[in-house]
Amino acid sequence: MERIICLLIGYAFGLFQTAYIYGRLHGIDIRNYGSGNAGTTNTLRVFGTKAGLLVLVGDIMKCILAVVLVSCLFGSSHPEMVYLLKLYAAMGAIVGHNFPFYLKFKGGKGIAATAGLILSFHPYLIPVGVILFFGVFFTTHYVSLGSLLVYTGFMVELIILGQSGVFRMTQPLLNEMYVLAAFLTVMAFYKHRENIKRLLSGTERKTYLTHKSEGAEQNTENTK
Repeated sequence: MERIICLLIGYAFGLFQTAYIYGRLHGIDIRNYGSGNAGTTNTLRVFGTKAGLLVLVGDIMKCILAVVLVSCLFGSSHPEMVYLLKLYAAMGAIVGHNFPFYLKFKGGKGIAATAGLILSFHPYLIPVGVILFFGVFFTTHYVSLGSLLVYTGFMVELIILGQSGVFRMTQPLLNEMYVLAAFLTVMAFYKHRENIKRLLSGTERKTYLTHKSEGAEQNTENTK
């Protein structure tokens, strides 16, 4: 029952669609512009750096708040599985961000929300996540590549920390946590499948922080 509650708490937080709300406040549906994605990168491309950063913070915070709430609710009563419950909450927030029911399940790709997971789950995860993403981004300017490497690093590091006893959980609970992490990783790669094709073909769009990226025109077919 605790798992379901945590998942639903996370999903409820994930339904706060920062990019969509920001777009509506400025008279557009962000999903009809640029890449058609309701997330940080597309907001950055369509509206510019300030808007992108605002959406980034909003999407990060909704996952952090879900994880913190679950920690407060179950940290004392279920200390032996609190990390597992935190991951259920984060997974709910990411799924809610990616598949909001009131937007016909068309949301973002969950990377900013995943940053909230990494920041709130355990301090050991933060340095690797920061180095992987920003190292790749500032070298290549490919947000998608940095995002996918962050997920891969998260999965690997979670297993290493778990088997090292950092989370102080029994092996069955650890295995369950690894399954959730694997699900999130597979979902991230699935949501980025078109990006992966463009990365392989050398046609992926680059993103810059200093100006709006090219391709911010309306794109109702959402081919990118």
